[in-house]
Amino acid sequence: MSKIEFQLADSLEKVFPDNSPKEFSLKEPTLFQNEQFSFQLAYRSEGENSVQIRIVADDSILVSVSKVKKVPSDLPAYPDRHDENYLSTEPGLYPDFLEPVIDGKVELETDGWNAIWLDVKPDSQISGEKAITIKVLDEKGEDLYEGTVNIRIIHGSLPEQKLIRTEWFHADCLADYYQIEAFSEEHWRIVENFIKTASENGINMILTPVFTQPLDTQVGGERTTVQLVDISLENGQYTFDFSQLKRWLEICGRHDIKYLEIAHLFTQWGAAFTPKILVKEDGQLTKRFGWHVASDSVEYQEFLQAFLPALTDFLQENWQQENVYFHISDEPYEGNLETYSKAKSIAAPYLEGFKIMDALSNYSFYERGIVQKPVVATNHIQPFLDHKVPGLWAYYCCSQNVGVSNRFMAMPSARNRIIATQLFKFDIEGFLQWGYNFYNSQYSIEPINPYEVTDAKKAFPSGDAFLVYPGKNGEALPSIRSRVFFQAMQDLRALQWLEELKGKQFVLELIEKKGEITFSEYPKESGYIFNMREEVNREIEKALVAESV
Repeated sequence: MSKIEFQLADSLEKVFPDNSPKEFSLKEPTLFQNEQFSFQLAYRSEGENSVQIRIVADDSILVSVSKVKKVPSDLPAYPDRHDENYLSTEPGLYPDFLEPVIDGKVELETDGWNAIWLDVKPDSQISGEKAITIKVLDEKGEDLYEGTVNIRIIHGSLPEQKLIRTEWFHADCLADYYQIEAFSEEHWRIVENFIKTASENGINMILTPVFTQPLDTQVGGERTTVQLVDISLENGQYTFDFSQLKRWLEICGRHDIKYLEIAHLFTQWGAAFTPKILVKEDGQLTKRFGWHVASDSVEYQEFLQAFLPALTDFLQENWQQENVYFHISDEPYEGNLETYSKAKSIAAPYLEGFKIMDALSNYSFYERGIVQKPVVATNHIQPFLDHKVPGLWAYYCCSQNVGVSNRFMAMPSARNRIIATQLFKFDIEGFLQWGYNFYNSQYSIEPINPYEVTDAKKAFPSGDAFLVYPGKNGEALPSIRSRVFFQAMQDLRALQWLEELKGKQFVLELIEKKGEITFSEYPKESGYIFNMREEVNREIEKALVAESV
């Protein structure tokens, strides 16, 4: 006879087959009326079993169910660059993909402990104590398990997210994965699905490929063309058709995207060359710019002289200018200071009134005025904080692998979610991560199947290159990491709300009860995050009651 056991677990527990999960210990978690709450039902099954999950809850509470699926990782961590705060550094299967359960039926895994993920979304009009009961039935309809999570919904709604957040959107990877023509009707449908999901999970800025983004591309190689602007050259004069870009902006507008970042104007790691740009010359589409053209060439300068004024005029007419950001080149370093500076001097005169930002790690680039809007790696951010750089942005990627917060599959979920306290303390204006849906190997040499290859072919620790999975119907499907980072966005909104009610110092004292928080020093245990958030909620509720008296 088959044996199945069940156990409730919180959203920061990663359930591995060989480890018994910690029991759900939150007595009565609180949330606001517009907030999402998640927890898990862990299980261990012997034999082949299919079960039916039945949710018993108030009709005003939506509970969606997903099956936590394990995905392979050949590179969970760099062998020589990691710390002790990883769940494992060995290749293997890691719980990450959240496969939606549509009809309530779940085929149970039989290799040890696994989990079912539950997302709770209350109606924005309800409040008070609510019970969410999970019933599990076998194929005959007989009860196998029943467990209840009691929550309390506080009357009130989290304020709108202030943080500007971008996870780089790779439209070309969607065309490649689904094997469809770029900007065909099917591609547009899928692009919109992925932008919609991004917005629903706290991403409010979208990387916009006016021409194919020159990011993570092998020198001499190229990515699938996703160029939103049609460009023609006749008799030495450029003309531009922005109709596809306008369609892109309309999609962003429909899904509450507030900010645009325009694809980089020069190649990555030094700005030495030009992006791939297709131009129709005498009726023939040609690759006029790319690795074969130097960034400071007369031809490219003439192109930018025509293109950037036309583009900025279009953006001013179709978007809020203060919400548009341009890039020169990604991650410049000391060795290419000269080429980066020259590239910026070429483009900047045409971008008056627009923000220009770039990811970097070297404070001297800001100090010398070369980058006015730095996006700083979290493990190199301290000099920028010491000098109180205004409007500071932060980012992390594969290189932020020791000490700091990150979202690798092999890291505890608490290490993902803790970033809310850091973003709050240091008044970080924006956060950038490069991989919303990068489904390529490193340098975009070949496309990959993200269900089979999660580390860009052993280049980046699994979890760095993409946050969502491509669904069968062209939808963006969540990961544990996407859900947990969205919880961090909710935490940040709550912290900022309490700051408005009680002041910054009050909130800092609350979150630093266990010691000073920096980008490299912070509480590691998940209990800290849950307890901190409950205390924040209580203080907000008390302040709201006091205001109403």
